[in-house]
Order: sequence, then structure tokens, then C-alpha cells
Amino acid sequence: MRLHELQVTAFGPFAGQVCVDFDSLSESGLFLLTGATGAGKTSVLDAVCFALYGAVPGDRQGAKRLRSDHAAPGATPVVSLEFGVAGRRFLVRRSPAWERPKRRGTGTTREQASVVLSERVDGTWQTLATRLDEAGHLVTELLGMTLAQFCQVQLLPQGRFQAFLRSESDERHRLLQRLFRTARFEDVEQWLRERRRSLRQASGRRHDVVSETVSRLSEASGSPLPEGWDLHDLAPHVTELAPWAVEARERALAAARTAARVVEEVAVAEATSRTALEGARRLADLQQRHGRARHEAAALEAAEPAHRARSAALDAARRATAVLPRSDEAERARRHAVRAAATADELLTSARILLGRPDCAVPDLELAAAAATTEAAEARARTSHVVELESLQSEIAEGAARRSELAGRLERLDARAASLPADLARARADEAAAARADDRLPVARRETEEAAARLEAGRLAARLVAERVEAKTLARASVDAAQDLRERWLQIQEQRLEGMAAEMATALAVGASCPVCGSDDHPHPARPAPGAPDLSDERSARRAVDDAEAERHARTIAVSDLTTRITLARERAGGRPTPVLERDHQVLAEALGRLEAAAGALDETRDRRQGLEEELEELTARRADVTAQLARLDATAAGREERAAALREELAALLAPSGHTSVADLAAHLDRVAAVCREAARATTSRDEAGAAATTAAARADAVAAEHGFPDVAAARAAALPALLLERLEQEVRAHEVALATATRALEDPDLRAASAAAAPDVEALVARHRGDAEALTGARTAVTVAEAAVTRLTSLSSALEDAVAAWSPVLSDLALAERLASLTDGTSPDNRLRMRLSAYVLAYRLSQVVAAANDRLARLFDHRYSLEHTGDRGVGESRGGLSLRVRDDWTGESRDPATLSGGETFVVSLALALGLADVIAHEAGGSELDTLFVDEGFGTLDAETLDQVMDTLDSLRDGGRVVGVVSHVAEMRDRIPTQLHVRKQRAGSTLSQAR
Repeated sequence: MRLHELQVTAFGPFAGQVCVDFDSLSESGLFLLTGATGAGKTSVLDAVCFALYGAVPGDRQGAKRLRSDHAAPGATPVVSLEFGVAGRRFLVRRSPAWERPKRRGTGTTREQASVVLSERVDGTWQTLATRLDEAGHLVTELLGMTLAQFCQVQLLPQGRFQAFLRSESDERHRLLQRLFRTARFEDVEQWLRERRRSLRQASGRRHDVVSETVSRLSEASGSPLPEGWDLHDLAPHVTELAPWAVEARERALAAARTAARVVEEVAVAEATSRTALEGARRLADLQQRHGRARHEAAALEAAEPAHRARSAALDAARRATAVLPRSDEAERARRHAVRAAATADELLTSARILLGRPDCAVPDLELAAAAATTEAAEARARTSHVVELESLQSEIAEGAARRSELAGRLERLDARAASLPADLARARADEAAAARADDRLPVARRETEEAAARLEAGRLAARLVAERVEAKTLARASVDAAQDLRERWLQIQEQRLEGMAAEMATALAVGASCPVCGSDDHPHPARPAPGAPDLSDERSARRAVDDAEAERHARTIAVSDLTTRITLARERAGGRPTPVLERDHQVLAEALGRLEAAAGALDETRDRRQGLEEELEELTARRADVTAQLARLDATAAGREERAAALREELAALLAPSGHTSVADLAAHLDRVAAVCREAARATTSRDEAGAAATTAAARADAVAAEHGFPDVAAARAAALPALLLERLEQEVRAHEVALATATRALEDPDLRAASAAAAPDVEALVARHRGDAEALTGARTAVTVAEAAVTRLTSLSSALEDAVAAWSPVLSDLALAERLASLTDGTSPDNRLRMRLSAYVLAYRLSQVVAAANDRLARLFDHRYSLEHTGDRGVGESRGGLSLRVRDDWTGESRDPATLSGGETFVVSLALALGLADVIAHEAGGSELDTLFVDEGFGTLDAETLDQVMDTLDSLRDGGRVVGVVSHVAEMRDRIPTQLHVRKQRAGSTLSQAR
């Protein structure tokens, strides 16, 4: 990485814009950044760090004060850096967060930090990032270093030059890893660890499959695992698994063949016993059938008389079946004749009772029915009079209710008409009062607002008085503080003057002239007393005095301003005290409230008055309308009463002879008389016809009974049977005949007759013998089935085991290789004698290269006295080894910790180490090129001879194209390095200038 140009504005001690042309400074390869103490030399390096990383090294970042105190209030702090990396050109422009003055009013507002990172492509700048995090990530990736690492190897800040030399192995590991970009070796370690872990998991899964298959195979074969085998760890026996499975399957095949031979032998015996049993069962069955036939024939012969009686009864029942329909018909005709006679007698009696004529003959019933029908029609003709009378009565009742309602309404209207004039007079008076209040309202509001303004001014004056009391207290305190700080400043001035000789002595350098006597020899320089103040203490005290005076002035102006504001407020309040103003405002406010309430009712009172006037007009009209309605109702009611009386007289004359209370009842009675008379006449005719039909049906039934051999109908009905009994009787007769034929055939069968002559077989003995043979055959066949199932299962499991072992074997091979490589790269393998991880080994090799390059320079700088040693030992409290450094004193032969070196020795060794690191990185194709190197202070600790050697070393760097910037205020350095960048401090801020 090479710096090209730096521009700084309002940053650190620089109030305005300053520019550093690193390309011009780098032409000689070595330049000096010089200036007085506190001028801002280190701030130039801070600006470089801030531009790249947005932060500055060391404790200065914690102060959070990057903007220049000398800059104008509105000046924006900006740092712009142009740099190159690997042939690419970049520009970063960055501003820190700062407080800028508000554009309106007083005070400040916070401006947030910002950044723009650009790359020059084809002659134009193209923006890469504008976010703080993105820009920081890109810069870190481009440089290959964080801020802390950048300060350790490329920009060595004041007081932190020896950080890399004295850092611990872990910190040195992180730095070297980024510089040499060796993260790929850790990636290899991580990949191997992940590969080992994944293969272990895969092997575990496949081992589980193999273990489960082996367990199932052992169970299926009924044989235990070989001695020494463990289901939880079968890897040592992976090659023995397949032969073991084949052996188990062969044993099962032999057992299956043996079981098959046993089945063949037992099957022959079972067939022989089964044939003998079947023959014995056939003979016993024939003997039983012959015995049953002989017994059945004897029983049928004994039941023959009963069979003949059932046959005769069945014949009579079949003949009676033809007579029953005629008999049933004659019975139905008889019953109908009886019912017709009863009905006719009942209706005839009812008709005579209704007519009031006990001796009324049947022929007179039709005449009576016709007379009753005529009278009923005449009664119904008067029904309209009844309806009219009922309607008139309803209308009369409704008219009476309506007249009562109108009378009540007229009474209420009269009552309202009596009270309405008084309500109207009150409404007119309320309206007039509301109108007067509305006219007075503007004046009352203005008076109230003026009183409120005077009250607010009075209250403001009271608050300002309290504030002025506090301001006077603060002003007096600021006067006292300013006086105390001034006395402190004068005291520091006096103490500094007393110790001026010691202060000047601290600035003396070896070989430099004394500013007082001019001598180059300083045998007894004065030493400052403990706690003696210096120039910075005096300036701090002076700044404190200036700040205190400014605060005192501000407090005095604040008191004066409060006094003026109090006077103005009291004038606006009229010079009256606040309680009086509050009382006046309250009285006016209450009066205003009453007027507003009264004026607010103006519209309401006006509407109420208008409503009452309209109500009065409407009331008069409604009263006239109700009076007219009452007159009409009275006239109508009189006419209705007269017509109702006439109708009542006519109906009473109609109903009086019959004794009925309504025309409807009379008409219904006459209709019933006519209906009963007609029904009685028809029932008499039906009675005569039914009697003739019953006589005819009885004669036909007797004739049919005689035709079928019965003396009369009663004999036929006695021989008849119900259908269910008839069917059962037929079945009994038919069953007897079939059983007799079957028994006869069986007794004549030659097989049955031959079997009856043979001896009875022992079936039970034959059954027991066959059962034993059958059970033996079943057991043998079961054994064959089990043996064949075992062979099938073992064949399947053997195949599954072969597949599982085939899948597991390459995983085991890969796992063994991965475990060897992973343990080798992470330093746990016995083959790794150094017990170092691969990444640590690579970095240790790189560090050994750095040490070798540094020792080349140390040999010249220390006349072959000191050299660096790279050791793999682990320091106290360190988590890793291999990156430790020791310093060897070749004059004594002893090695020691770098922390034991003196200040000058530490500076030289650290410089040599930094240059060696830069040399190795420059030659490393994948590393970060360190083309620009800064060294801040440390040269004042060197003697003249060592300084010459250091300068020769720095001067030699120009041959490799590297640029070294030396930061120092030592006068001899200005004589040795012609290319210089001067930093000059002034009251208005520091400035920069280049000289060659």
C-alpha cells in the first residue's frame, strides 16, 4: 500500500485546509516529518488512520474531539486520502461527527459521521461505498489489516513502536495471518475437522445399520455372536461379517433339508391311517342307516289308523271349502238386513219427535220435509236484518268512544288556551334580556383580554425577578471563580520561571548546543522538581482563565438582560401588584361568563317566543275543528238509534213463536227437521230391500251344500278347517306316505342289507391312530415352514448385511484418512512431532523469515551483538505457541525476553523487525505490499553511532522502492534528512510546509 496525497480540513490542530503530497515526499524514498512539540506531527498520522479506518490510534480516539478547536464555527472537518493498492487507485473522504451551529436560532446540532470511498477507473472516480460499515470493511479487505495491525507494521504511532515486538503469540498470530493471507490454511484445518466430523456421523449411521442387521441375523439364526465381537463397535470385524452370515445361512439350509425328509416319511403313515378310518366310517354309516329304516317301518305300521282318519278329515275339509263362499254371502246379507231395520226404526222415531207427531206415517215424511225447508228459507231471508242491527250497534259504540275522546281533547285545548298568554309574555321578556347581553358582550371581552394581558405581564415580572436573583448568584460565583483561576495561573507562571533551567535542560540532546551557553557538553543538566509545571500546564491555566472570564461576562450580560425584561413586564402590568391583577381578571372573567351565558340563550329565547306564537294560532284552529266534529257525531248517532230500534222489533216478532233467540238458530232447526224426515223415508225403503236379499242368499247356500254331500250349510261349516290347519293336515298325510316309501326302499337296498350282516368296526381306535399321525405330519410341516422362513430371512439379511458393509467400507476408509489428516493438521497426531497446527506452522515459517530478514539489519545496527530468535515455546498465559520471540545477546550467549531491552535497544530492534516484516511481505506474492512506512519518535533515545547506523539502514530502503517517513523533532535528524515536511504551530492553528 502506498500513500499519494492527504488533505486535512478543520481536523486536530489544523484550522484550515492543509495538503501533504506524499508522491513528492517519496521521490527521495526517505522524508522527515518535523516540528515543535505539540505542533501536530502525530496528528498527520492520525489523519491517515482516520481517513482509512474512521478512528485514530491510542487514547486520542477516546477523547471524541477530532474537530479542530481553532476552526471557524461552521467549518466542516474533512480528511481526504488518496492511496494505491496492488496497482489500483482509491480515494477516501471522511468526516467525523461534530456539533455545528444551528442555521436558525442559537445553539448547535449534531452532524453525523460520513464517508465516501471511490476508485479511479478509466480516468474517473467511481463510488464504492458511502456507509461507514461498508467502507470500513472494504478498506480492511484492501489493506489486509485492521487499524491496530496497521499501526503495528506500517504506521508506528508514538509510544506504540515496540507493540509488535512485545505482543503475545495470539495477537502476533492474528496480525501475521492477515498480512500473509494464510486464512486458507485454517480453512483447510476447519474443512478437515468438518470432514472428519461428517464422516464420523456417516460412519455411525452406517454402523448402526450394520449392527442392527447383525443383531437381527444372530436372532434369526439362533446363534450368538462370535467371541470378541461387540455390536457397538464392529469396525474391527468388518471383513468377517459376510463369511459369518454365509455360514449361518448354510446351517439353516441343512436344517430345512432334514425337515423335508421327515415330512415325506410322516405323510405316508398319515395316508394309511386316514384310508382305514374312512372305510370304517362308511361301514358304520351303512349299518346305522339300515337300523334307522327298520325302526321307521315299524313305527309307520303302528300309526296307520290315525293316518286313515286324517285322510278322511282332509277330504271333508276340501269339499267344505267350495260351500263356504255361499254361506258367507248369506250371512253377510242377513247381517245387513238386521242393521237396515235398526237404522230405519231409529230415524223414524227421531222424525216423529221433531215433528211432534207420534203417529206420523211413513208417506207423510216427505211432505213434512218440504214444509220445513220452505220455512228455513224464509228465516234466512231475515238474516240481513240481524247483520245490519249488529253493524248499527258497533257504529253507535264507536261513535260514543269517539265523542268521549273529542270531548277530552277539547277540555285540554281549553286548559292550554288559558295558560298560553302568560308563557308568551315571559318568553318575550327573556328574549329582550338576551338581546341586551349580546350588545354588551364585545366590550366585556375586550376588558377581560386586557386584564389577562396585564396579569400575564405581572406573573412574567415575578418569574424574571426570581431568575435575576439566581443569575446574580451565578454571576458573583463566576467572578470569584475567575479571580481564583487567575491567581492559579499567576502562581504557575511564577513556578515555571523558577524551574525554567530544568525545563530547558529537558530539551537538550546529545551533541546539540545549549540555548543559554552554546556548549555541546552538558555534564550536569538541571532536573525538574517533582510536580513542576511546564508550558502545557501554563497554557491550560491560561485557557481556564479565559474561559472563566468569558463565563463571567456572559453572567453579567444575563443579569442586565433580566433587569430590562422585568422593567418592560412591569410597565405592561400597569405597575399594579399581581394579587390585585388576579382579582380584577377574575371579576371581569366571571362577568364575561355570565354575559356569554345570557347572550348564548338569545337564539333559544327567540325560537321559544316564535314557537309560542305559532302554538297559539294552531290552538285556536284545532279548537274550532274539534267543536265541529262533536256536532257531526251527535247528529249521526240519533239516526242510527232510530233504525236499530225498528230492526229489533221486527226480529222479535219472527222468533217469538219458535222460542229461539236468533234467526240462525231457527233456520238451523228447520234444516235439521227436513233432513231427518228425508233420511227416515230413505231408511225405511232400504230396510225392505235388505230383507228380500237375505232370504234369496240363504236359499242359494243350502243348494250348494247339498251338491257337495252335506245335509245343510251348518254341516259344511262344521267340516271346514282354517287354512293353517288345513295346510298342516296335508303335510302330515304327505309326510307319512313319503316316510313309508323311504323306509321300504332302504330295507330293500342290497348295500344296507350286506352292511347289517357285517361286524361293527372300532372307529374310535382308528380316529386316535389317525389323529396322532396327522399331528406328527403338522409338526413336521411346521418345522419345514420355519426352516424355510429362516433360510429366506437369513438370505435377505445376508444380502442386506453385504449391502450395508459395502456402503460402510468406503466410509471407514475415508474416515481413517480424514482422521489421520485432521489430527496431523491440528497438531494432535503422533506423526506431528512439533505438535503444531498447520496454520501455526505456516505462520511460524513466515515469522522465521521475518526474523531472518530483521537479523540481517540488526547485524549492521548492533555490530553483530543482538539477533532475534524465533521459538516454538508457549508463553505464560498464551493459548498457542510457535510464534514467540527472544532476543539473543551474542556477546554473552544468553537469550532474553524483548521486554528487558533498554529504550534505545527496543527502538532499534523493533525498527529492524518492522523492516524485516515489510521485506518478507514485499517478496510474498499473496501478501500485502508495505510501500509506505512511518516511524514516529524514538530517535532521541539513540546515541550518535547507533543513529548513523539506523539512518544508513533507512536510507538503504530506497533501493527497493519503499518510502519511509520519520517523525522526529531531533535537530540532528533535520540535518541528515533533506526532504522534510514541517509542522508549525500558531495561535490560529497549525500549518504544513514541504522543503527539500
